[in-house]
Amino acid sequence: MAIINNKKGIALEKSDIILGFIPLTDCAPLVIAHEKGYFRNEGLNVTLSRETSWAGIRDKVGLGILDGAQMLASIPVASRLGVGGPKIDMISAMVLDLNGNAITVNNGLYDHLYAIDSRSEFSPLIAAQALQCVVEENKRSKRPKLRFGVVYPCSTQSYELRYWLASAGIDPDRDIEIVVIPPPKMVSAMTDGDIHGFCVGEPWNTLAVQQQLGHVVATKYQLWNNSPEKVFAVSESWSNENPATHQAILRALIKACIWLDKKENRKTAAKMISQAPYIALPEETVALSLTGLSLKHYGQMPEKVDDFHVFHRYSANFPWLNHAEWFISQMYRWGQLTTPINIEETVAAVYKPALFRIAAEAIGLESPSIDRKTEGNLHEKNMLTKSQHIGPNQFLDGQVISVGGIIKYLEQQSLSKADIPALRLINTQNEAK
Repeated sequence: MAIINNKKGIALEKSDIILGFIPLTDCAPLVIAHEKGYFRNEGLNVTLSRETSWAGIRDKVGLGILDGAQMLASIPVASRLGVGGPKIDMISAMVLDLNGNAITVNNGLYDHLYAIDSRSEFSPLIAAQALQCVVEENKRSKRPKLRFGVVYPCSTQSYELRYWLASAGIDPDRDIEIVVIPPPKMVSAMTDGDIHGFCVGEPWNTLAVQQQLGHVVATKYQLWNNSPEKVFAVSESWSNENPATHQAILRALIKACIWLDKKENRKTAAKMISQAPYIALPEETVALSLTGLSLKHYGQMPEKVDDFHVFHRYSANFPWLNHAEWFISQMYRWGQLTTPINIEETVAAVYKPALFRIAAEAIGLESPSIDRKTEGNLHEKNMLTKSQHIGPNQFLDGQVISVGGIIKYLEQQSLSKADIPALRLINTQNEAK
């Protein structure tokens, strides 16, 4: 039975809610919605559950232990397809943030890259090319492969690391070893010498640099400007059973993201999320990237990156279907997905722009009228609607993906394991002519 317990008198199916998060800087929307009372104002009694791994979050949402969660933007897509874990019909109606990750290598490897080409300090592409030289040296000398950590097999970080490596001709599956490590354990793994580098969200890159363990060689923004990072996700069955509650959560999270994207609120946000129940790290460590600063090298001034974390601007919260398509293209590229599927039908089953529009309209926000957009074609922000912008969206290698052109894009990728003819056969009507 529906209960009425919010200020607007809207009937909610459920008011006691448990939401999962991982201790990362971009758990901020959930923390702010809780700490600032946005959940409470919607009649929601939310408990935030700090989790240790993305696989754990995936499973707990699927089993109903968690009502919903902060989740890597790729996980609902992978779970729908049964890639990297059990098949779980998840949906996402909201992106929580853009950007926010980085690739860090340990001091020894960085010194090697710098010795090969000192421009590695400034250029992700040159750093990758220098790494390719190291890989070849290791092969000739029969030394063990370099080992890199990612947070989940089908994670945004895995695809970003692979994309960076492949830009220099490094085969992520043959030339190096990739291992899965939960975000909070990434720095200790580098300390122990278990890995030579990692791709992870903040504040763990900053912490590694502050502890003089390594150097940042690339940020997510440099790899693909303003690409999606975390989403809010629930199981499809949960959403169907609790539509009003789902909308209430979305409204609260959108309000939190709006608050977070105001520069004057970022230091306050850092103070909140650095607390023990959330990230449990020094406030100054969390505040760096959150206030638009990227600490890449110990002893040097942080680099100013205004868009290191984007929570609302650039239509950031809208679940663009073409973003889900890109994740599927990477699953095919790296052999995680081999069965040909109808890509358009799959992404429409997972990302839910219509549900986002309902929540946005309820709080007076304009939403994009289209569900897909071209990627890689913008050097600067561009007007989308009267009140909405989209931001720069360039890829490191200059690729452009037109609407309907995801298979054509995949066909152009080096080292790809995708069966392009089979994909074209099942997606013929969807692909742009």
